[in-house]
Amino acid sequence: MRLQGKIAIVTGAARGVGRACATRFAQEGADLVLVDVAGDLPGVPYPLGTADQLEATAKLCREEGAAVVTVPGDIRESRTADEAVRAALQRFGTLDVLVNNAGIVAPSGKPVHEVTDDEWQTMIDINLSGAWRMIRAAAPAMLERRRGSIVNIASTAGLVGYRHFAGYVAAKHGLVGLTKAAALDFAPRQVRVNAVCPGSIRDDPAVEGRMLSEIARSLDLPVADHERTFVESQPMNALMEPGDVADAVVWLAGDGAARVTGSVVTVDGGFTIR
Repeated sequence: MRLQGKIAIVTGAARGVGRACATRFAQEGADLVLVDVAGDLPGVPYPLGTADQLEATAKLCREEGAAVVTVPGDIRESRTADEAVRAALQRFGTLDVLVNNAGIVAPSGKPVHEVTDDEWQTMIDINLSGAWRMIRAAAPAMLERRRGSIVNIASTAGLVGYRHFAGYVAAKHGLVGLTKAAALDFAPRQVRVNAVCPGSIRDDPAVEGRMLSEIARSLDLPVADHERTFVESQPMNALMEPGDVADAVVWLAGDGAARVTGSVVTVDGGFTIR
């Protein structure tokens, strides 16, 4: 119960890594505010998490004993961030942890000079500016108490380049930079900011993940055997599991990482050490 008594906001919680983090937090004793757009967005060429999936995550967390509030909303809008923090403070009276997980992987799959203004803006506004909006909303409550942990879910794309994913790579590199800058801003008041950079994560049906298959579609890889293709580039000969990422996030969120800030933790099976 490493997070016993802590209150956490998790964005992008309807499915995938967000669901894995939310349920692991519940198992570790946290109460939760779960945020997700809970619907599709113009310009994003694949289905996003739904209201039913967000409620399914909440149900799983409640079964673990957590108190849960759900906040459907688009993190491109400041009011979503404000509502999530307000929900935490009104229901639980405090806020200890923010997990910035919400993100998209497409529109992608084209060289940088073919990316449109709208495609670029959509990617940056969700994957980078959305995290900044959440941090801006959550930080005052943490700074006032002189404690708190913010964990940004970046990517190996925040450390290296990927062909035909310029917008995604730029946003995730930006998120790593935002992590380091915010860590310095908040360190005097003991509020920690760290990033987790996952590698290729298996689309586990238990959390209804689908990001790896969407990356495959963007690269015109056969979806039927895309996992085998991605495994071939992994030094440990295995894909990451959503739970692997959740484990790292739990550690960074908890008191066991009390002096860890501005760090970038890779969960990539050695992909970026080559």
